[in-house]
Amino acid sequence: MRSYRLRRRGPGLPTATALAAAAALTGATLQQAHPADTVAAAAQAAPGVEDDGLDCPVPGSGSTPSRSLLPDPFTKLDGTRVTTVSDWRCRRAEIRELAEQSLYGQKPTKPAAVTGSVSSNGITVNVTHQGRSASFSASVSLPGGSGPFPAIIVYGGLGADVNTIKASGVAVINFDPYTVGKENTARNNKQGAFYNIYGSSSNTGLLMAWSWGVSRIIDVIEQSDGSVLKAGATGVTGCSRFGKGAFVAGAFDQRIALTMPIESGTAGLPAYRAIPGESGSQPLSSGYSEQPWLGDAFGTYTGNPNALPVDTHEIVGMVAPRGLFVMENPHINWLAARSGSVAALGGAEVYKALGAGSNITYWSDVADGTHCAVRPEWKAPLQQNISKFLLGSGSGSGAFRIASGKAGNLAQWRDWQTPHLGSTTSGAGGGTSSGTGSGTTTGGTMSAARAAPAPPSTGRPAQGRATTRAR
Repeated sequence: MRSYRLRRRGPGLPTATALAAAAALTGATLQQAHPADTVAAAAQAAPGVEDDGLDCPVPGSGSTPSRSLLPDPFTKLDGTRVTTVSDWRCRRAEIRELAEQSLYGQKPTKPAAVTGSVSSNGITVNVTHQGRSASFSASVSLPGGSGPFPAIIVYGGLGADVNTIKASGVAVINFDPYTVGKENTARNNKQGAFYNIYGSSSNTGLLMAWSWGVSRIIDVIEQSDGSVLKAGATGVTGCSRFGKGAFVAGAFDQRIALTMPIESGTAGLPAYRAIPGESGSQPLSSGYSEQPWLGDAFGTYTGNPNALPVDTHEIVGMVAPRGLFVMENPHINWLAARSGSVAALGGAEVYKALGAGSNITYWSDVADGTHCAVRPEWKAPLQQNISKFLLGSGSGSGAFRIASGKAGNLAQWRDWQTPHLGSTTSGAGGGTSSGTGSGTTTGGTMSAARAAPAPPSTGRPAQGRATTRAR
């Protein structure tokens, strides 16, 4: 018999009834803005909800059989399949729990007290929980014009092109993740605001700690008077190790409207099962030991990723149906772009099932191989995603532009089909889709694009505050 558990609901979260009502309203609004997406798909995350599905009973996963192919994101822990969009809400909660247990460590629910301030040049965050306190801050850079403005949280000053962001009328929040979780610490002596609250021996890794910090920034924006920054119009981005962090933040906070990881490499977007077979990619053991990015529990999987109960295509699915723009570099083998395309293609099947296939963009077809460079190929899709998800003034369709030399084939990585989900009644919608590989259509245009000829890099990029960024 399986055991079931409910997460302890954090202070201030609405009831399931309120979530349902808010979700219905959200769905109606987004359907009008993007008629290609279904109401039910858009309703997946209610406005102002950090983590919908906390009321879902999640059965204990027990032992997971080893599996070389990507797990089926549509099969629940009780063995039944998702058949409606409403089913996906609690299936997502299962994926969240499995990801916390095996990949990242737990992200606690909202602390007892979060206070702070928002000004035209900065955000302060003060957290108190169970007798412990911590504070951190982030700087703010506003675009021209009058606010309030949407905002994109940029990890470590290293993410999507800041000039394009500000020229689009969006503010930039510069978040130093090391104030929340420091690198170069032992796993039993982690440091930073998160660990001041939850203990230096917490088994939660830095990526999830940084995600928690992003969520607390959003808390403060929501509590502000709204004169500077708009609540409900927040994005997140980062490159390299900060791309790993941005990916996790977007997956674990449903208030984030647009997630933009860049060149995230091992422990980021690339599928764990695919990485060992991709020549030159950073090994899982290295991704685990280089820094305590991943949760402590991942150490048992570094030599056996087939035993993982989840993979990163399902983390992509956690972001759905919200905006996701993945930018990758095919020229540096260490970054595992082929495995990244496998994860993106697999996760795009969740978007498609939810009727939100136009909300995901993946782009690795770039000429410049410099790590964390500002690339001209990404400017137009960046503007399109900002317009659609943060400004509410566009409805363009996402695209897959995969460099031909780093194109994964989803058909080789799955034995499951994608359901056509009905909106409310179990079993409604019928039928399945078995779209395969890098050339299938998933929300807009997709192609295994031509990659500019360039010799593979033999160097291993320092995944920190890159000095090679094009200005």
